[in-house]
Amino acid sequence: MTVFKKHVFVCVTGKTCPLQGSTELVDKMKDLVRDYGLKKEMRVNKAGCLGQCGSGPMVVVYPEAVWYAFVQTADAEEIVRSHLVEDRPVERLIYKPEPKK
Repeated sequence: MTVFKKHVFVCVTGKTCPLQGSTELVDKMKDLVRDYGLKKEMRVNKAGCLGQCGSGPMVVVYPEAVWYAFVQTADAEEIVRSHLVEDRPVERLIYKPEPKK
């Protein structure tokens, strides 16, 4: 069994992520992982609802548990290059949930 260095989950269900381009995003990220030659080290999967409707498309990268919000297909290259290849999360996309009241 292959153990991946990083595992990426892209929400493709729920009320809003599918309407915000998450299916195209997951396809783009899979293509980029392949293009970078990382298929044996990195895995991109479709995920069910991540419970953050309205902040999507949502992306989570493990093992770091970095959550990204409002990710667009145009951001995929930066996430793959910076986070997956260079181990530098993309700060501008990190999810910052509103504090509970």
